[in-house]
Amino acid sequence: MQDQVLDEAKRQLAVCNACRYCEGFCSAFKAMTRYRAFDTETVIHMSNLCHNCQACYHSCQYTVPHEFELNLPSALANVRVESWESHVPFPVLSKLFQSSPLVSLLSVVVVSVLFWLVAGIPWFAADTFYDLISHSVLVLIFGPLFLAPLLILFIGLGRYWKTVNGEPITRQQLAEALRAAASLKNLDGGAGQGCNYEKDDRYSQSRRWAHQATMYGFLLCFASTSIATVMHYGFGLVAPYPLMSLPKLFGVTGGILLTLGTSKLIYLKTKANPLLEASGRRSSDYGFVTLLWFVSTSGLLLYWAGGTTLASTLLILHLASIVCLFVSIPFSKMVHGFFRITALIREAQLQRT
Repeated sequence: MQDQVLDEAKRQLAVCNACRYCEGFCSAFKAMTRYRAFDTETVIHMSNLCHNCQACYHSCQYTVPHEFELNLPSALANVRVESWESHVPFPVLSKLFQSSPLVSLLSVVVVSVLFWLVAGIPWFAADTFYDLISHSVLVLIFGPLFLAPLLILFIGLGRYWKTVNGEPITRQQLAEALRAAASLKNLDGGAGQGCNYEKDDRYSQSRRWAHQATMYGFLLCFASTSIATVMHYGFGLVAPYPLMSLPKLFGVTGGILLTLGTSKLIYLKTKANPLLEASGRRSSDYGFVTLLWFVSTSGLLLYWAGGTTLASTLLILHLASIVCLFVSIPFSKMVHGFFRITALIREAQLQRT
């Protein structure tokens, strides 16, 4: 991690700690009051507590043109991104995936060609899903591509936990962190009015709602796959499943939520101030959110295009985008949710010490 990034965050936190005007805005500012000085471990912890709601910036009297030149959202965002890269194994891959949205696009193109050439899926065929690719082949492909990135991710989280001096986790601490993550209370601006993201100094709940739609949509899609796996291996109920089955209900609902949520996040990103984010990361953020959008949208289109010649094309694109999403989990902005929950757990511990 670059010393100048940490030093700048420490400088700004020291000024904010002396002022404390923003004390009630979020968990990061509440945590700040425990300290008189900020070491590296504390700054890394606070950076992952920060949800970049930007309310502090628009309430601050020490931003440019003041000589203090405070921009805490950006300072903490820079530390936050570097903390992911420094803790997750293979940091070169993190830098690659977060360097340009073209990385995600080219990855989908390459994997699509591989599904066509290696798996033998034709581009235009009206066959059903499992006529085009068998269940066993899907398991063979996606099993390792899901488990290996998760292993890399948890190694990174373990390193982060050691850096912030984490302790054994209790159920109460875990429950408290999950409640905060589920409600996204750190995007409520401190008083439930929302944050200042896409409307400068005007409050809005849009970003919070878009994040919740994206998060719950993703979880419903994951639940759909998990339920289908249990039905297949536990009860011998083989896909395809009818619309009113749990896998389909969860999958379609989750896909719609995920598409709507990511669409709104992309729109909000176009309205947000790039100076309040991590330096040079906006384009890669677009790449990550767009990949999520493409996974959900192609899945919905695949369901509705069943029985047409577009089915095989959409299947290739959908499977390729899922592969790229899985592989990028520890290296893209997808990792931020896992680090943020871990930071919320650590904060629950520190509040009781």
